[in-house]
Amino acid sequence: MTSGKLSKADMTERLAGIKLLSIDTDGVLTDGGVYFNDAGEQMRRFNVKDGMGIKLAQGSDVQIAIISASSTPSIRHRAAALGVDHVLLAVEDKGQMLVELCEKLELSLDQIAHVGDDVNDVPVMAMIGCPITVADAVEEAKTAALFVTEKKGGEGAVREVCDMIVVAKHPG
Repeated sequence: MTSGKLSKADMTERLAGIKLLSIDTDGVLTDGGVYFNDAGEQMRRFNVKDGMGIKLAQGSDVQIAIISASSTPSIRHRAAALGVDHVLLAVEDKGQMLVELCEKLELSLDQIAHVGDDVNDVPVMAMIGCPITVADAVEEAKTAALFVTEKKGGEGAVREVCDMIVVAKHPG
């Protein structure tokens, strides 16, 4: 474990106060691969275990936001299937978008967990209470995170975080 990182138990404890889980798409909800069909349409592979984790976190009174620089329809379709209320696509400044969402929801930045994996997530991670990254993230994201998942993006990392949230919200 890298110095300055929280243990799984300590991160779980910190997640007890979380009201919003913000999630990046490419490299977090997906494996980072982008597929193209013969018509030139982008497609992504999402992990159903991550989807179940999101539903469990929602059942623990945690709102979910998907904040992505990407804008492909597949992200909106996946979010709709999961009942994600806050889907923010084609976002250039994730930090500013998260501040605006917090104002709208009357939440403090300390009540936010964000799972990101790349350099455009680092500013957000510096602003919030629970910065988290995935096992295969870039080094800058790993440095900014307080917790690094055991799982890679698109391979159950979001489920890992959601399971920790559920334990934090329902101890014992």
